[in-house]
Amino acid sequence: MITLALYIWLLPLVAFVIQIFLGKRLPRKGDFISVTAIGISFILSIILFIRILTSYDPHFFVTKSIPWIDVGSFRIDMGIYLDNLAVVMLMVVTTVSFLVHIYSIGYMHGDPRYNRFFAYLSLFSFSMLGLVVLDNLFGIFIMWELVGICSYLLIGYYFEKDSAANAGKKAFITNRVGDFGFLLGLLIVFTSIGSFNLNDVLKGVAEGQLSGGLLTAAGALLFCGAIGKSAQFPLHVWLPDAMEGPTPVSALIHAATMVAAGVYLMARISFMLSFDAMLVVAYIGGFTALFAATIAITQNDIKRVLAYSTISQLGYMIMAMGVGSYTAGFFHLTTHAMFKAGLFLGSGSVIHAMHHAMDKTGVHDDPNDIRLMGGLKNKMPATYYTFLIFTLALSGIPFFSGFLSKDAILGGTLAFAMSQSNPVHYILPFFGFTAALITAFYMFRLVIKTFLGEPQRPDLYEHVHESPKVMTVPLMVLASLSIFIVYTLPSLNPLSAVHGWFEHLIAKPESAVSMQLGHPVLEISEHTAHAAHINGMIISIILAISGILLAFALYFWKKVDVEKLTEKIKLLYDLSYHKYYIDEIYNATVVNGLLLWNNFLAWFDATIIDGIVNGSAFLTRNFSAFTGFFDLGFIDGIVNGVADITQGMGQRLRKIQTGQVQYYIVGALAGVILIIIGSLM
Repeated sequence: MITLALYIWLLPLVAFVIQIFLGKRLPRKGDFISVTAIGISFILSIILFIRILTSYDPHFFVTKSIPWIDVGSFRIDMGIYLDNLAVVMLMVVTTVSFLVHIYSIGYMHGDPRYNRFFAYLSLFSFSMLGLVVLDNLFGIFIMWELVGICSYLLIGYYFEKDSAANAGKKAFITNRVGDFGFLLGLLIVFTSIGSFNLNDVLKGVAEGQLSGGLLTAAGALLFCGAIGKSAQFPLHVWLPDAMEGPTPVSALIHAATMVAAGVYLMARISFMLSFDAMLVVAYIGGFTALFAATIAITQNDIKRVLAYSTISQLGYMIMAMGVGSYTAGFFHLTTHAMFKAGLFLGSGSVIHAMHHAMDKTGVHDDPNDIRLMGGLKNKMPATYYTFLIFTLALSGIPFFSGFLSKDAILGGTLAFAMSQSNPVHYILPFFGFTAALITAFYMFRLVIKTFLGEPQRPDLYEHVHESPKVMTVPLMVLASLSIFIVYTLPSLNPLSAVHGWFEHLIAKPESAVSMQLGHPVLEISEHTAHAAHINGMIISIILAISGILLAFALYFWKKVDVEKLTEKIKLLYDLSYHKYYIDEIYNATVVNGLLLWNNFLAWFDATIIDGIVNGSAFLTRNFSAFTGFFDLGFIDGIVNGVADITQGMGQRLRKIQTGQVQYYIVGALAGVILIIIGSLM
């Protein structure tokens, strides 16, 4: 199994190397290299998945590591860690990635950087798969950063456009904020336990090597990484702008896999989350779910609606992790990956058709704008019906996968609130249920304005046509993976996956560690959980149907004049449409604040630092001139003066030395006389 996992992980890396160096010289610019590599990884993932499915062991895991860094007493091992969670995640990543690769053959056809696009996709697949299978938090962090680089490269793929280049930088910088917290969390783990290995960390937490405030801090800081990568409030702002990248990228990276990495990380480190840390996780996730849903209501860019929907659904998953509904959160990650990738690929099919129509008619407008669409159902039936299935799944309608997973989360949040003595925690199910109502509303608003009703631009409508099979077949496959039965087998119950393979394989982390930590979340009684599930299911169905009917009443049957309604609630509408002005607030505070700080530092450097340096140079130069003058004029003057005096005296005394003896006798006598006189006095 370890060997299979290595092949699954490394094949896309081989494809990347071939593509980046030889892609331009290969037939079809080497797209078949990337598609074949991820295709083989997909097949191997199926084999691996079948093996764990037939074993039916919820506690299965295998691991193997080798020394990676070994310097003195400092050692880091690196290896593969396979459990049911990792194997299911491998299936999710390779399935979506393989279908996106196939779809991209049609969508990116004719692109001048075609081989580079597939090279980036292969590098991303390698990085994401590595993040899933590595047994080491430091290794996970390396892959975490690599998927971030791939995201940056693919968001800014059309770098000729300023908006795409800026979006790439925004995503990269925003994620660095979260990743800084992730890195600090890793440092706490390593200094406390002395290892990054997942098993060692689990053992260290169980033995109390990391506990109390440090454990809470470590869990919260690692969660910072998830806030950035999974676009949770307040670091959510990068994801809507990431829609500047090609649509297949939006489907693979910014809907199904990379953005779910934060949820996967939370699942991996769930045993490290103290109750306080779990509350932080739950409330941030719940608030994000509702907050992003209210923004999606008013957006008119088809991909931005889906982007805010993704942020909202990721909020559901994060909230599930926070309330201890670990299986439900990961279940929603799995189902959401399929139908949200399908929604993005479906939107790509629509955009592709609209772009073609605009080229034919010479119209220069935004092919993403749903206000220019309408009536596309008749022109694009395959895209419409698959898009409808994905929408029903996302809206939480029975018989579709999204109902099963979202209902599990809503039931989990309700059970959590019911089991707590503090009634404030009922805010969490309120977040979830309200977001469920709004989700059904904005998704059917999107369907109605895009596919139903009358064409808003008949001139464009005439030139719209269905996408080629290379683009529609992946949609059909993803649609089939959005049906309930895929996740409930061997049970055929469309309303619950409790007896299905997924619920059995992905065991809750109710380990000895969690129990020793005293997680109150784990103390929910079976009766409470069952009651919450039934009540949650009934409420969620009612809310989903209500949201759909409201969308039809406003946009299809037009029982209310939407424009007049918008005028009546203009303040609320503007807040939603302008995304609560979060970007503007960040620009005014963080961005402008940093620019002011940078300007201050530039002034400080030019005025103070350079002033000190230049002043020091001026003083040093003048002091040197003075010391030079002092040395030459005074010191040398004294030395030379002494020499001159000595020389002068020598010149004068030398005259006494005449060489005549009689003068010497006279001098001696004169000296004797002077001595005698002196003694007499």
